[in-house]
Amino acid sequence: MLIIADSAIPFLRGIFEPYAEVRYLPGGAIGPDDVRDADALVVRTRTRCDEELLGSSSVRLVATATIGTDHIDTAWCAGSGIRVESAAGCNARGVLQWIAAVLARLSERQGWHPGERTLGIVGVGHVGSLVQSYAEAWGFRTLCCDPPREEREHLGFRTLEEVAAEADLLTFHVPLDPTTRHMADAALLERMKPSALLINASRGAVVDGDALLRSGLDCVLDVWEGEPRPDPALVGRALYATPHIAGYSIQGKANATAQAVAHVASFFGLPLRGWYPAGVRPSRPRPVGWEEMRREMARHFDIEAESRALKSDPGSFESLRDTYAYREEFF
Repeated sequence: MLIIADSAIPFLRGIFEPYAEVRYLPGGAIGPDDVRDADALVVRTRTRCDEELLGSSSVRLVATATIGTDHIDTAWCAGSGIRVESAAGCNARGVLQWIAAVLARLSERQGWHPGERTLGIVGVGHVGSLVQSYAEAWGFRTLCCDPPREEREHLGFRTLEEVAAEADLLTFHVPLDPTTRHMADAALLERMKPSALLINASRGAVVDGDALLRSGLDCVLDVWEGEPRPDPALVGRALYATPHIAGYSIQGKANATAQAVAHVASFFGLPLRGWYPAGVRPSRPRPVGWEEMRREMARHFDIEAESRALKSDPGSFESLRDTYAYREEFF
């Protein structure tokens, strides 16, 4: 049995080796010749998994240690008998704490309290539902939009246009697919209050970067069109700019790898049930008040420093991301 794995996936080395041959390669460098005789592929977003890569391979399973699958041609894989598994929800609390850091710094920088702001949340899944719960506990008025869930569950979510028009802060937590690409386009941005601020920690192409630049709106961005080469003008324009590390908590990374291992183990019958990286403390969710969160955040995540690093050299995006020191979740 042969497994090809992205060499940047943490905690993975040595786990499959008792049961399979494992070859570790940089995600962006994995090519058709590498996977030709492979049984499984364990990847991140840097590996485009489609017919070009897999068409001549023996791969039966693609396990991605990411929440999203926009780097995988899932329709082609399904038609070709290749199972695709993701790590849905693995880093939700990490992204929540990135959002919390953004809100804490903005409140200090702009001089407001949660009760004075309406937070619009687009996408109420693993991350968005956490953001809603904590934001409401902190005193924000929240408005939620999730068209697929509204169609299925009739929860009373507002339309995207309504949320955009009323929100002081508009944050996106949606997957990237044909319905969400450039969801925040020029027309939507025009509906926002001139004083409003846009936050994106989902996927870069959810927001039309050129339209955002033209809009004059303030923004905080962790994800970018054209990654790993973000538009330097947009990096400079953002109040805070980070290199796609919102979900980079040590627990989020451990969860992602553990889910990928579980998918491979289940598919091939390997005795790795319940595996979790040794030495990593699992997430310990708890309520946290606004003032406690603000006090503690600086010890756990300095978004000002992360933003300065990217703003000083947008070309360092990939190296900043690859060498990022995973932060510890504290709620």
